[in-house]
Amino acid sequence: MLEAFIFATILFGFFGIIIKENLMMKIIGMDVMSTGVIAYYVLISSRNGLFTPIMNETTHNDYADPVPQAVILTAIVIGFSIQALMLVGVMKLAHNNPTLETKEIEKNNTPAKS
Repeated sequence: MLEAFIFATILFGFFGIIIKENLMMKIIGMDVMSTGVIAYYVLISSRNGLFTPIMNETTHNDYADPVPQAVILTAIVIGFSIQALMLVGVMKLAHNNPTLETKEIEKNNTPAKS
């Protein structure tokens, strides 16, 4: 059931990127999709073990792999930096254009045919 909600989140973000014409909505859709992918990765990687990988002589349990945690932290940082870069690009476009609609920006910046 949780996997279905995560896949719905990923699809919701994907269709937000495809369907929406406002650049801010596209960035939000990409962030939603990225959050869904990270949530799915966490869901899959959390099934292997529940205990912290600190070894001692008394217990032998299924330990959680620390590598997926490092990968997820890296994905979060890279996603944040990409989002910040996209927002700077949108700010530059907003400075030169009165709108953030993609069709209007393309129409205003397409050279006239001679």
